[in-house]
Amino acid sequence: MNHIPIGTVTAIIAESRPQTVKVRAAQALDAARRHTLTLTECLDEHELTARHSPLVPPLVWDMAHIANQEEIWLLREAGGRPALRGELDMLYNTVEQPWATRAELPLLSPDAARAYLGQVRIHALEVLSDAPVTGSPLFQDGFVFGMVAQHEQQHDETMLATHQLRHGPAVLHAPPPGPAATPVHRLPGEVLVPAGEFIMGTSTDPWALDNERPAHTVDVPAFWLDTTPVSNAAYQEFIADGGYAEPLWWHPEGWKHRQHVGLEAPLFWQRDGDTWLRRRFGRTEEVPPDEPVVHVCWYEADAYARWAGRRLPAEAEWEKAARHDPATGRSWRNPWGEWEADSWHANVGQHHLQPAPVGSYPIGTAPCGAGQLLGDVWEWTSSDFTGYPGFRAFPHREHSEVFFGPQCNVLRGGSFATGPTVCRATFRNWDFPVRRQIFAGFRTVRDVDGAPRMRAA
Repeated sequence: MNHIPIGTVTAIIAESRPQTVKVRAAQALDAARRHTLTLTECLDEHELTARHSPLVPPLVWDMAHIANQEEIWLLREAGGRPALRGELDMLYNTVEQPWATRAELPLLSPDAARAYLGQVRIHALEVLSDAPVTGSPLFQDGFVFGMVAQHEQQHDETMLATHQLRHGPAVLHAPPPGPAATPVHRLPGEVLVPAGEFIMGTSTDPWALDNERPAHTVDVPAFWLDTTPVSNAAYQEFIADGGYAEPLWWHPEGWKHRQHVGLEAPLFWQRDGDTWLRRRFGRTEEVPPDEPVVHVCWYEADAYARWAGRRLPAEAEWEKAARHDPATGRSWRNPWGEWEADSWHANVGQHHLQPAPVGSYPIGTAPCGAGQLLGDVWEWTSSDFTGYPGFRAFPHREHSEVFFGPQCNVLRGGSFATGPTVCRATFRNWDFPVRRQIFAGFRTVRDVDGAPRMRAA
């Protein structure tokens, strides 16, 4: 049994206290599983076991890894139950098994992985029904269940990236986003984020992960921020102006990388005469000029920013713009307030399989006036991934701490592929600066004494 209907899930825990915490956890687990099944049931066994790119493992590895992590944390750690498949722990351990060699491992078959997913979920819901939601940090406000749901949602995004990398006919379908509420030419090119202190991170969000904690005060000088993510049209100006051929704009390591792999445009783009085309989930189409650019690495984003006379935002700048309300002095959970990301406020949750045009989702605008800070595309920052002052690894070092260091840059904001339980203004993603298969774009900033933005938004 792979999927428990949400009505059944709610009935299982209807008599639990406090009910709201457990219902939220059950709904998050169910939503993640629906996406997992959608992304895998549309493919045959060959497609699930194939390695579609050197950048990603086979989809069947993700399936069994999701089940294994749920077994470890919900059945064993939270439920105190004996191992169902303890022999799989090493096989599906992300630290012990480098991504480049996972396809060579003796993996479960797709049918076995599906059975494992279903078996673990049945036991996990029993644990949820009986578990306390107070006491130890693992159980407080359902943290361990939220952690597992977020883990699966993150792998759903990874699996969607694998779909983008695969070749073959389209198997995923979703409606396109609607037109922008405000055409980009009617928006200001940039907004001012005033100088001053704000509270970065969180100590109160019950499902925040260890790298988002603890809350701490940061003093940020004033800066000007792009009102929207950089669009395809603006990025095409950079290409047309010879941006990929001018080492002046590139970080030294980025220039070496550009030359080594032959970067000339975002991943999945190709030129057809004077027209730029892109491949998107098995379809070839013209690059929409008004969408945020996506599938660019940190080096490309940094080069564009330099070419435009600007820079990428520091992580603290990005978070202040997304959360800080100067009228109240408060840091909100999200740009629009405390409630979770939804389809009214942001393009999240794989409801659309592409970014929305710049100028969309006006009710998701931050107090500073910047839009689309959550959803659409992950946004590269200039900051290395490291712990906040007072960081404590929880519940294990492998979630965040083992990745700290200058080798990874922080991304913020989520994308159209990010689950709503994950997508919040304190959430921190990270990756190597060469990564392009992820759904990443960017926006730029300038200091208050820098030249204003004159190019297209």
